[in-house]
Amino acid sequence: MIANLTATGWEIIYHRAHALLAAQLGGQWKRSKSPIRLYETIAAISHHDDLEKEWEEDILTEAGAPLDFTLDTETSVPKMKGLTETSLYRGRWVAMLISMHMSYLNEGKRGESKELNDFLDEQLANQKKWREELKISKEEAESAYAFFQWCDRLSLILCSRELPAGERALEISVGPDGKRYDILQHSNELVTVTPWPFEDDKFTVNVEACRLDKVKFDSNEEIKEALAKAPKKMLEWTFVKS
Repeated sequence: MIANLTATGWEIIYHRAHALLAAQLGGQWKRSKSPIRLYETIAAISHHDDLEKEWEEDILTEAGAPLDFTLDTETSVPKMKGLTETSLYRGRWVAMLISMHMSYLNEGKRGESKELNDFLDEQLANQKKWREELKISKEEAESAYAFFQWCDRLSLILCSRELPAGERALEISVGPDGKRYDILQHSNELVTVTPWPFEDDKFTVNVEACRLDKVKFDSNEEIKEALAKAPKKMLEWTFVKS
């Protein structure tokens, strides 16, 4: 989950909600420059964090604060394996992109265990097999994944409240076209991306957040109960072409 400290407690955004925001952003991309199999790609973006089940897991730090995803360094191979296997029920294209995402997130950890090495080897083999079966090139797959990653990164910038103050630009990432994209929030809170990659000149996206009016919790049961009862707020960002 994404945990943002507020004046009275915490703003919590579930990872599945963040993924849905990423899919909304992908749906706004300029149609003439969209990656191949756009709708399947957006489905992969929307479901790429389905392995996160905060309501079933330990979500507190040792200090009793909500565990932000940046502090959660545990690598669960069974969980990742389950996600890649079940994603195949949505089709090989979705499975391939989610498998590529697992590779991207975990190749740097190769060597930590034989279990992880075997999982990573399996992902590379599956990706190659699915590309051949789908009759697409490695370059086409990498372009679609760059789009996936771009949407994911932009959503995380918004959800983690990373937009800089003072109308300063922040790099999102390199897009599927190989170009660098930057985001900037104006003093009127409207947001723009340069170069502009979207179909419409103005649109609004949103994500749902929970508000906790407490900084420290004594147990997982306590924070989970608090989250279940917490008031929900819709966070919105309006994008405009500059």
